[in-house]
Amino acid sequence: MEIQPLILINAVGLTRRLLPHAPRLKQLADRGWLVSLEEVVPAVTCTAQASILTGRLPQEHGIVGNGWLFRETGEIRFWQQANALMQAEPIYATARRRAAELGRSFRAAKLFWWFNQGADVDISVTPKPYYGADGNKVFGITGTPDGLCDRLEAALGRFPFHTFWGPSAGLPCTQWIARAAAEVLRSERPDLTLVYLPHLDYDPQRFGPSGCDLPRLVGELDDACGPILDAARTIGARVWVVSEYGHCDVKRPILVNRQLRAAGWLSVRPGPFGETLDTFGSRAMAVCDHQVAHIYVAREVDCRPVREVLAALPGVGQVFQGAERREVGLDHPRAGDLVALAREDSWFAYPYWNDDRAAPDFARTVDIHRKPGYDPCELFFDPGLLWPRGRAIVRLVQKRLGFRTLFDVIPLDPALVRGSHGLPAARPEDRPILIGDGPAPARETIPLCQTHDLMLRILSPERSSAGASG
Repeated sequence: MEIQPLILINAVGLTRRLLPHAPRLKQLADRGWLVSLEEVVPAVTCTAQASILTGRLPQEHGIVGNGWLFRETGEIRFWQQANALMQAEPIYATARRRAAELGRSFRAAKLFWWFNQGADVDISVTPKPYYGADGNKVFGITGTPDGLCDRLEAALGRFPFHTFWGPSAGLPCTQWIARAAAEVLRSERPDLTLVYLPHLDYDPQRFGPSGCDLPRLVGELDDACGPILDAARTIGARVWVVSEYGHCDVKRPILVNRQLRAAGWLSVRPGPFGETLDTFGSRAMAVCDHQVAHIYVAREVDCRPVREVLAALPGVGQVFQGAERREVGLDHPRAGDLVALAREDSWFAYPYWNDDRAAPDFARTVDIHRKPGYDPCELFFDPGLLWPRGRAIVRLVQKRLGFRTLFDVIPLDPALVRGSHGLPAARPEDRPILIGDGPAPARETIPLCQTHDLMLRILSPERSSAGASG
């Protein structure tokens, strides 16, 4: 029995409130069905994608945020791509195993979704710069099979990496990914294609949903989906659309690490490149990730006093300790000993230095792997610079001439950030959504994790039928 190919577009940031501005995607919902999704906590990219892929909560699949403290090495690492970090089986592995049991093949494509490296898929494309021994970095993408990325860039031009993240983040990367997906669909015809389109994740974080032109942004996303929808019609594929979270307006950054430092729990190491966080010497420190913070406490006896300090901070909503973390699906060894949730109008900022003159050199750059926390300030050019884009051009020229240089154009002021996410939406119309076809879910709102099971019914119809009759 052949299955109809399934394409899952991850239109991050899309909600019921915004869908009317996306006529193509709304037409999919009108022809099929639409449900709202109950977010996982934290409602952030890596955790949400892992939950969609595995059908499990963070305390089961282990992806407790976009980053966490690796306790064995004392490293805080964000944006890791290894598929093996997920401690539950992802849908492409399950579908392949079930297909093999029935004597048929199964092919999957994973395009710019996270946890791409080492994934049990036939086709993959993901961003991955090249890093030189001299500290140099060159933008690039990688994937499988060999030669695919070269063919895509020959057909579409170089992937516009600078628009995927940073002060210039915007539409071009989403357009490129969508066109690449269309090329893969026509040439490879996978059974499952996962496509990540990040366009709605930029301005709503920069300016807040009330501070940006969302009808225009959603319309641009809808236009970008055109090549995928055209390719889907050509190969007879069905198209589903999912989102990970909605955005909310914020007005208050919570500088939790500075408070922990003031209380004597967080330690730093001064050096020639500014102060760095001393993860081994700190008795308590926070890994900040949008509206959720994981607080790692070296000694259990300190948990109670640290919790009292956290709970008293303006902007902090709830603090969970130990087994209490199960209430939000985060009772996992990778999670902080304490997990703090912000109030709706607040978010957690990672800075731990007290004087900007002591800030580490990476703080003023786009450096997602070195920073011990998520930094949405990377979406801005520093407004304190006379001509920040010109400064960036000068730095680029210096780099190409062989000089060691920093692209130090990122501001240090977290008050610039006006939008965030990470908590369950306060209003139903601002929740993420799932658009599908075929048998509709019985409820108008379902857990985000259930996306996995609904897709698996499409990809393994024989198993679903047997389960229904047994």
